[in-house]
Amino acid sequence: MAHFYILESLESASVGSEVVLDGSEGKHAATVSRVRPGEKLTVGNGRGLVLTVEAETVSKDCVQLRVLHVEHKERLQPEIILVQALAKTDRDERAIEAATELGVDTVIPWSASRSISKWDGPKIEKGIARWSAIVREASKQSIRAFIPQVHPPVTSNELAQVLSGADIVVLDPTGDVPLSYFNPTSHQIAIIVGPEGGITETELDTFRNAGATIVTMGNNILRTSTAGPAALAIMNAKLGRC
Repeated sequence: MAHFYILESLESASVGSEVVLDGSEGKHAATVSRVRPGEKLTVGNGRGLVLTVEAETVSKDCVQLRVLHVEHKERLQPEIILVQALAKTDRDERAIEAATELGVDTVIPWSASRSISKWDGPKIEKGIARWSAIVREASKQSIRAFIPQVHPPVTSNELAQVLSGADIVVLDPTGDVPLSYFNPTSHQIAIIVGPEGGITETELDTFRNAGATIVTMGNNILRTSTAGPAALAIMNAKLGRC
């Protein structure tokens, strides 16, 4: 497994320049991964810049690196947004982790009518921080050049405004067409996934009025932790994003 580290403060670099990997990433590299001088690593800033580097010196919480190669990656198009309903236990977290590995660009927590889990008060900031940490670690695991953005949670009525300009698909067993038949026309696609109890008729009507297409994923009913990543995989293949 290649060593890949995220250094958000990194703005630019050139071949031959020095980069310092410090903080939690530097400590992990030095004490957990046990990086040694001469070892080659990959470092990204989560915004498209990816460096191939060589470790020169290693201390207990810092690694001095020499840049060997610089690459500026482009985002995949069209952009895919996952609107994931808050769910009990860790099912929503499992969904965004897998979606990150599959290339999702943006994650929006959705407080659906039937969401058992609720974010309110101090839970909002804590929840955003938790999801941001999950997508960051999943980005490192999958060696992604871009870390997905995690938005603040929204209600059903707020979604239409937040997703203005995007092609919206809602995953529901009562859908009008299979997801594989959906042909986007915008540079953004939003995939809406409901909670364990499903999406209410009122919410479906709200989404339809906002121009959304209600789609099915076949005869099997998928868990909320599975539906989003499965839909993302279908769209990746359909749109050539893989």
